[in-house]
Amino acid sequence: MEKTENKTDVIVSEKRVKLHLFEPSRRQIWTVVGMGKEHWISPEFDFCSCEGYYFGKLKGKKHCYHLDSAKLAQGENNIEIVTFSDDEYSDFLSGLISEL
Repeated sequence: MEKTENKTDVIVSEKRVKLHLFEPSRRQIWTVVGMGKEHWISPEFDFCSCEGYYFGKLKGKKHCYHLDSAKLAQGENNIEIVTFSDDEYSDFLSGLISEL
């Protein structure tokens, strides 16, 4: 019987966990491209901008599959790092917030 990959495995194998690194400040913004939309996450604070995270918290869940994917990707060192200039930070944040 063939094992079906779950969402987390697919996201990690397709390198959809992204670390946006701004230079020279080394500021970081993490995102995960889920099953249709890119979500802002903060792995260190166990936060995700997706609806599943919000509604899951109301039901007592600790996190969503985007955060699970980020933790797995970090553990496997399977993260896509995208480097930007610090000059692009404000525009990047504006674009990210407008998607929320």
